[in-house]
Amino acid sequence: MRRISLTLFLLLLGCQRSPANQDAPPVVSGGAASRLEQAAIASGTIADPAKISPVGLFQRNHEAGRDALCVIPARNGELHFGLEAIFGEEPACRGQGTARRAGDKLILSFKGGDRCIIVAQYDGDQVALPGVVDLACADLCEGRGSLEGVSFPRIASDAASALRARARSGDPLCTA
Repeated sequence: MRRISLTLFLLLLGCQRSPANQDAPPVVSGGAASRLEQAAIASGTIADPAKISPVGLFQRNHEAGRDALCVIPARNGELHFGLEAIFGEEPACRGQGTARRAGDKLILSFKGGDRCIIVAQYDGDQVALPGVVDLACADLCEGRGSLEGVSFPRIASDAASALRARARSGDPLCTA
């Protein structure tokens, strides 16, 4: 009986929480990666999103249309992009410009007079636009279309695929 009591006591002692500051997870640069994700990156099980180039084609087909984003390298070292989001027969958003990587963000600066800039999330597999975009971006859309919350999953990781992408009109989505 005494051994059982001692064993139970030791089990209970092992189950008690340690002080809060000892259990706190380490601060991760960018705050996005969990310990499990960090371990998977370190072991090579998954790729480090910070090292994955955004060059390629991102596209999603849905019942109302198609959302496509192409990113290509330019001669001067910049990244150029083109995007089109189609929401049925009439409403659509489209634009082109330059892209710049900043950690887990992709900063899209659209050509045009109103200086539309969208800071999108980029994790290596997808580009996701925020749920609210600047009013200067409204000119990119027709009808009731909006770029708010549009996401583009990656389907190709090469510039050649991005250059082959076509807009609904048949014109190239990205131009070199």
